[in-house]
Amino acid sequence: MATPLSDISLSPLRTIAVVGLGTMGTGIAEVLAAAGRDVVGIDISEAQAARCVAALEASTTRAVERGRLTEQQRTGLLARVTTSTDLTAAADADLVIEVAPESYEIKQQILRELDGIVRPETILATGTNALSVTRLAADSARPERVLGMHFFNPAPAMKLVEIVSCVLTAPAAVTAVTNLALDLGKEPVAVGDRPGFVADGLLFGYLNQAAAMYEANYASREDIDAAMRLGCGLPMGPLALLDLIGVDTARTVLEAMYAESGDRLHAPAPVLKQLSEAGLTGRKAGRGFYTYEAPGSGTVVRDTLTPRADGAAAGGRPVRSVGVAGSGTMASGIAEVFAKAGYDVVLAARSEEKAVGAKARIGKSLARSVDKGRMTAEAAAETLERVRPTGTYDDFADVDLALEAVAEDLEVKRQLFATLDKVCKPGAVLATTTSSLPVVACARATSRPQDVIGMHFFNPAPAMKLVEVVRTVLTADDVHATVREVCGRIRKHAVDCGDRAGFIVNALLFPYLNNAIKMVQEHYASLDDIDAAMKLGGGYPMGPFELLDVVGLDVSLAIEKVLHREFRDPGLAPAPLLEHLVAAGCLGRKTGRGFREYAKR
Repeated sequence: MATPLSDISLSPLRTIAVVGLGTMGTGIAEVLAAAGRDVVGIDISEAQAARCVAALEASTTRAVERGRLTEQQRTGLLARVTTSTDLTAAADADLVIEVAPESYEIKQQILRELDGIVRPETILATGTNALSVTRLAADSARPERVLGMHFFNPAPAMKLVEIVSCVLTAPAAVTAVTNLALDLGKEPVAVGDRPGFVADGLLFGYLNQAAAMYEANYASREDIDAAMRLGCGLPMGPLALLDLIGVDTARTVLEAMYAESGDRLHAPAPVLKQLSEAGLTGRKAGRGFYTYEAPGSGTVVRDTLTPRADGAAAGGRPVRSVGVAGSGTMASGIAEVFAKAGYDVVLAARSEEKAVGAKARIGKSLARSVDKGRMTAEAAAETLERVRPTGTYDDFADVDLALEAVAEDLEVKRQLFATLDKVCKPGAVLATTTSSLPVVACARATSRPQDVIGMHFFNPAPAMKLVEVVRTVLTADDVHATVREVCGRIRKHAVDCGDRAGFIVNALLFPYLNNAIKMVQEHYASLDDIDAAMKLGGGYPMGPFELLDVVGLDVSLAIEKVLHREFRDPGLAPAPLLEHLVAAGCLGRKTGRGFREYAKR
């Protein structure tokens, strides 16, 4: 007979069993022991249990060397961990956390066996990130005591723990486990039972699209990863992260998500199946999207796909002077970047007054750099002197490279390119900084489409290292080589991509943001919980709603519409909530209200 729900103890969970001593289980055991809990580590493999102990000894030794633990604390921590290959060792546990492989059969077998071993009041937590907690709980003799406790890898470092309850879970069990997470120094986020929960529900769709982008030969693995690290400030690129998580694990998670959602964005990219079935499961196998020094190593080594160090084969055209068209933040930022690199810059706007104002903005930016000790006052003055403002594009007659950074409106850009075609000298490279419009449409507005290319800078241009270099089917090889060389001289990291909506960064970023909006729209999780989950569980510098309000909801909606139009995928249709907020004039920080409200400046 089941114990009444009210008998679930809310006293601290002192003795905790961890079933499954792989990387995650070992990390959880360390976190628990560090917080003074007695830990029983259980694994069917004696060798794995021994590896767990060795890993704990090594990590705590490093902690002592770095001053994070004393030798006495280390000794106490290790003494609190015992290991076994027999589930009966969990008999006296207040809580059991299973982190066995992502398989219903394996997890259900473990939970059924535990039903006959542990005390009636013991709470059973599954560490799944893909499987249904409801289905696992329903198969247990104590469904009210089964819940999810999803840690993130590496468990000692990552702050987030998703506490997953279902319709069968007793509130007292949730409270007890939430209190434990807080006592461990973690940030618990309460979520409902659906595949991927919050963090992985958003993360794996993004990872899947990155894998599909690579599989389609749209961009190299190195460029995809660099683009997301440098363009979004992420700690790892998506393909490197897939290798860390395990390609097979990612495939399992996505299969579960797709079965639930039917969303094509969750249908695992075929390359994940190919790599999994070939045993190329990532770091643990020594090879996945990348090749590693040895199984388990994080050190990437060269293979047949590694790009040549000498870069572009073709030689570029000489570039001594640069024209920048526009007077906004992006135009002035790009002009500053080129002037700092020693180029003479013609900064042209619709009026000389606007151009002078843009140069003044550059002066203020340089003054801030001087105040912060990043450059001398003399260097700042020399940089500013290289920028010549003008109210006519006729002054682009002698530039070697002309970049437009005007409004994100195709007709405006086409008219400007028609003008550049007339005023720029033969052989000048013509570049657009568009983030979402077709580069080839700009090229076709000229009589020299072979000279046109995309150079997508990120805002703020002086600080952001990434430039997406966008070739059309008409772009000449030496034009591409020229822009790659120029990016090197202005100290930017160039990534190559083809001329399709979103390029690399926006094509991966905005569907993720859109899916976050859908989570709120469906009342699955709150803005704050989703933002916290992605910052603490994914290492993102900003949560999706913080980012949306900074970018601007109108800008975000426009990009979502472009992506939906280009790829015709129902999953890319803008979330209705985003459309409603834009229609209401709630555009983010710039209007004082978006997903959140902001104090007026």
